[in-house]
Amino acid sequence: VQLVDSGGGSVQSGGSLRLSCAVSGYTYSTYCMGWFRQAPGKGRVRVATVDSAGSTEYADSAKGRFTISQDNDKNTLYLQMNSLKPEDTAMYYCVAKSRPDCGGAYWTYSYWGQGTQVTVSS
Repeated sequence: VQLVDSGGGSVQSGGSLRLSCAVSGYTYSTYCMGWFRQAPGKGRVRVATVDSAGSTEYADSAKGRFTISQDNDKNTLYLQMNSLKPEDTAMYYCVAKSRPDCGGAYWTYSYWGQGTQVTVSS
């Protein structure tokens, strides 16, 4: 299984970015996929997830601003981020696991992308 993140960059506060995660080699019929982020000096935090039934979950900090979606034809996961704030600055990682349970800490996710940096300036 390979996850390749892209789409990060530098934007000003209030701006938007769309992260993409190209997924290959994933053959499980059930899954949970999503995005974690890690700011400098802090732990990895779940941002948004989607399971194989299409149910989505968001961190409180992401609700109303971020949208997770998937294009199964393109095997790609997306994270649309609007109204970005400086506190959103972090390395963002695409993640996946074969169980549809999207709960649990970061170590329950078996597959990780290489990360894409998002920097939001005030």
